[in-house]
Amino acid sequence: MRVLVAGSGGQLGRALAASVPAGVTLIAPPEADFDICDARVVADVVAAAQPDLVINAAAWTQVDKAEAEESAALAVNAIAVTHLAQAAADVGARFVQVSTDYVFDGEACHPYAPDTPPAPASAYGRTKLAGELAAASHHPAPLIIRTAWVYAAEGNNFVRTMLRLMASRDEVNVVADQVGTPTHALSLARAIWALQAHQGTFHWTDAGITSWYDFAVAIQDEALRLGLLTRAVPIIPITTADYPTPARRPAWSVLDKATSWAITGPARHWRHELVDCLKAIPQ
Repeated sequence: MRVLVAGSGGQLGRALAASVPAGVTLIAPPEADFDICDARVVADVVAAAQPDLVINAAAWTQVDKAEAEESAALAVNAIAVTHLAQAAADVGARFVQVSTDYVFDGEACHPYAPDTPPAPASAYGRTKLAGELAAASHHPAPLIIRTAWVYAAEGNNFVRTMLRLMASRDEVNVVADQVGTPTHALSLARAIWALQAHQGTFHWTDAGITSWYDFAVAIQDEALRLGLLTRAVPIIPITTADYPTPARRPAWSVLDKATSWAITGPARHWRHELVDCLKAIPQ
């Protein structure tokens, strides 16, 4: 099977490459050669690659910046999806679009099912929902996988930020009233490989539920145990109101994974995945 990945340099793109199954030929052009915002470039790259599957692991993920630059976020998160989905359809390839919990408003008190009507409360969420709609409009049978709180041993993410702050500050303030599930990029990549033959909308995260505050506490505990940090600092729980941001964050980001887990088997608990991620960070 020939698989073309957009966004090969991001944390999910690297995780897809690190977990590629036997029998798969991975085609992962660098961003400089695969500008997904250029319809002609996308068409040419896909036509040359002749893939059986196209995975879009690229995204605008600067949530707050999207509030001021929604058109730029839309270009990456939706218009580029149109190009990729159409090009995949043109060569008869399957198409995977990765989406987000931010398509929901975060006001629920139970896990969001894949068929829950979306109601994004931020520009980022709106652009990612537009990407889902673009995939469905321009490909006959796309696979849409929503996920949340993705992190990896490399790149810009919550785990790396916490390690940096804990090493450089005397205390760290972390929001405690936003609840969801951390998702290791490598876990998500393996799920994508397991689900790639399906179509429709699925949810995937690691198992368990936590707050950003409790996630930070776990990061420090495990990093100290592994020698990534040399001292513990106080972690102060604060509210969303104490830390205002341009974009509204969902207070509840728990996704119902029953349909995806029925195919892949249950995910590992997020804390176990966190340990694996931290072990992959050079000391």
